[in-house]
Amino acid sequence: MSHLRFHLLGLSHIETTKANSACAYTQKIVKLARMLRSYGHTVYFYGVEGSEVACDEFISVLPQSILEEAYGKYDRSRNFFRHDPNDIANTVFTLNAIKAIQDRKQENDILLCTMGNYQKGIIDGVNMLTVESGIGYSGVCARHLVFESYAWMHYIYGLMHRDDGEWYDAVIPNYFDLEDFPFVEKKQDYLLYFGRIINRKGVQTASDVAKATGHQLYLVGQGSLNDPVEGLELEKEKHIHYMPAVGPKERAELLGNARAVLMPTYYIEPFGGVNVEAQLCGTPVITTDWGAFPETVLHGTTGYRCRVFEEFCWAVNHIDQIEPARCRKWAAENYSMERIGKMYEEYFQRIHRLWGEGWYEKNERRTELDWLKKYYP
Repeated sequence: MSHLRFHLLGLSHIETTKANSACAYTQKIVKLARMLRSYGHTVYFYGVEGSEVACDEFISVLPQSILEEAYGKYDRSRNFFRHDPNDIANTVFTLNAIKAIQDRKQENDILLCTMGNYQKGIIDGVNMLTVESGIGYSGVCARHLVFESYAWMHYIYGLMHRDDGEWYDAVIPNYFDLEDFPFVEKKQDYLLYFGRIINRKGVQTASDVAKATGHQLYLVGQGSLNDPVEGLELEKEKHIHYMPAVGPKERAELLGNARAVLMPTYYIEPFGGVNVEAQLCGTPVITTDWGAFPETVLHGTTGYRCRVFEEFCWAVNHIDQIEPARCRKWAAENYSMERIGKMYEEYFQRIHRLWGEGWYEKNERRTELDWLKKYYP
């Protein structure tokens, strides 16, 4: 396999560290760098001062002083992340990244864009082969696109009025370090909601289901229980135990000990990583039946997908029919960094052949075609 050189972009509104576990995109960047280097590739990482990413060179392109100037000091565990593609933080990040990449890039290098149109200025400024490496947003702008799920790929194609597929796009799901989510066989008797506290994530539904089935609901994430904009008035609900966003260790403990994780998301979920994190811990999930969930939740095996209220309640009351070990097996065999690393390696080697004969180039070294294979418990 060819040795590749990557220029990996961080986010302009937050340090890229494992500790910032409330930001799914931050976590994907941290793990993507590790996966690329495990295959012997070179990784140049461009991010906010204070980032911690496994790479061959970290280039700090945004100082903390500019970050504070843009957003001030705020509690990230309780408030949604502040960011804007036109603010000073993203502007300075873009200008500094362009210069730094221009100083380092070589022929056949690959630029990895991680936040879509926020990073379009960098894409335009460096003129490189660019891949958006983990799309769970709508503002795509690069030539080559990697989506988190088939549901999201087809949704974005629809928004772009594309009737035909693109050969060098791909679906590669989110990926997880198994050590971060230890298996827990024996569960406690609480239900868990983990994520932003917004109406479209189904917070009210989660509360109503927990109340109707007589369970305490641990509600963990950024946002407010009482939010007129979101139509939420949950602060006085006695069955709710609220916690702001937590770090990686406490995240795993909450996920692992829950009886079930509720994810009644209203919108088309691009991936919903919490559901795989829960399954890795051996915890079944109860979700809606659209977006990525039909790809990630095996109905009746690792959880239940529901359409109406009574189905959610039935799922909670019969969640003991789901075997924790099967949840773990499904998630570990299909969403581990080792498994998904093979998918990225296949994809990037394919992209690299664009500098050769491209679509018609032969590959005499191929011995299998397992990169899309699923493993079922």
